[in-house]
Amino acid sequence: MTLFMAIVIGVLFTVSIYLMMGRELKEVCIGFFLLSHAANLTIVEAGRLPHGMFAPVLGEGNALEVLADPLPQALVLTAIVIGFAVQGFLLTLLVVMWRRTGTLETSELATMPEEHTVEPDHALPSAVAETGEAH
Repeated sequence: MTLFMAIVIGVLFTVSIYLMMGRELKEVCIGFFLLSHAANLTIVEAGRLPHGMFAPVLGEGNALEVLADPLPQALVLTAIVIGFAVQGFLLTLLVVMWRRTGTLETSELATMPEEHTVEPDHALPSAVAETGEAH
């Protein structure tokens, strides 16, 4: 099982690095997401003990020698929660970038003049602008 997980982790790292060197921001974000998943799998696999250890659940009556270390599992659980928050933030940035510029191509974004960006709608809706009251 360790060889299989090593191959899976290696493929995930390779694909994530390849995607992060892409030309579009959505490829870079997908590569970043895959990199975080590969790092989580690496931590879990590094913390895994051989011989099929039991999960550290209270009340089961298992001896301490047969319990797995809960620290890597806790670290990965925290990393997953933080990773989801970062993924949501990056996806929001992608949507805002697409709406303002009309492209996600990094070469176009690097050479784009500031006049080309679309101005955001900061104007109040017509009902609020006329009456001054929000409904």
